[in-house]
Amino acid sequence: MKLPVLKSASLIAAMLLATTACAQPAATKTSSEKTSKSVQSTQTTGKVSAAVDNQLRQVLKQAGIKTQITSIAPSNLPNMYQINLAGQPPLHITESGQYVIQGDLQKNPSKRLVTEIPVRSSSDQAGIPVNPKTKSGMLANMGALKNMSTKTPFFYTAVPGVIWGATLEGVPFLISDDGQYVTDGEISVIENGQFTGLDENFEKRKNQSVFNSLDQSQLITYPATTPEKAVIYVATDVNCPYCRLFHKKMSNLNKKGVTVKTIGYPIYEKSPEQMRGIWCQADDASRRNALDKAMLTGKMTSAPASCSADHAAPNREKAAGLAVVATPAIYRDDGVLYQASFESPEFLEFLGVE
Repeated sequence: MKLPVLKSASLIAAMLLATTACAQPAATKTSSEKTSKSVQSTQTTGKVSAAVDNQLRQVLKQAGIKTQITSIAPSNLPNMYQINLAGQPPLHITESGQYVIQGDLQKNPSKRLVTEIPVRSSSDQAGIPVNPKTKSGMLANMGALKNMSTKTPFFYTAVPGVIWGATLEGVPFLISDDGQYVTDGEISVIENGQFTGLDENFEKRKNQSVFNSLDQSQLITYPATTPEKAVIYVATDVNCPYCRLFHKKMSNLNKKGVTVKTIGYPIYEKSPEQMRGIWCQADDASRRNALDKAMLTGKMTSAPASCSADHAAPNREKAAGLAVVATPAIYRDDGVLYQASFESPEFLEFLGVE
């Protein structure tokens, strides 16, 4: 497995900007360039024992890493070592060699207000939201990062002291639990000497945590019309062509025993207000009818004058923890994301139905 080459300073540059749907691309680029120049990737120094150095080199060699290792030092990510590679971003790896991240660490430029190191999580807490005290301390130390807020989702990973987070736009990142170092890498797993991909256990448990946090009354649900065999969550946008195509298959899925829970996830510029109108309808049946009309005919239902709220927004914000790359994003209720065409026969196999 070849790990991706990542761009340094890009994540902090983006996080320093207050991201909105109305941001001007040219202004964003200029600000990002200025920020990139002012934020430097962090190199670590320090010694590791000869035994650990040799062990990590052997693990990476067996896993297929052929790039020259120039040095190994303690990482600024807790409970990890930094493997400096010739011509590539460094790796960060646990002493066991099981968990690996590739990416430059970037120093959070915010003033550090909370110096106390939080109580470290254990690996069996992976995928669980961080506790309120830890989250509060992290946010206090991230004051310069304009799109961080109490709504930002943070989850424990399998590496104690390394936290997974996502912006409300769904862009994932990893950060030390003191809020000091951040990277846009992901945690990969080495098992039996080989890279097996991302930490699937973490992804499943994190996604289940997100599902559990959703307001079920504000999901537009299409229940199975035969004995229920599967439940799926679908992040959807009324202007997404593939979402509309998937919606046409909804009744057939219901007949096969699949319950579909729809998360309003607007990504097109005009979608938030249109979807607010749908979610403003008086009851479940009315919301389903309005969503059907939008998906099947392209006709949108306006919000009644009496509804000034945005009932879709809270679940959309919580769903940032899913880190949706594209809609429709389809998940089983055990947290597994479907990553192929929903028109493929594999989709029904994924759902466990015929």
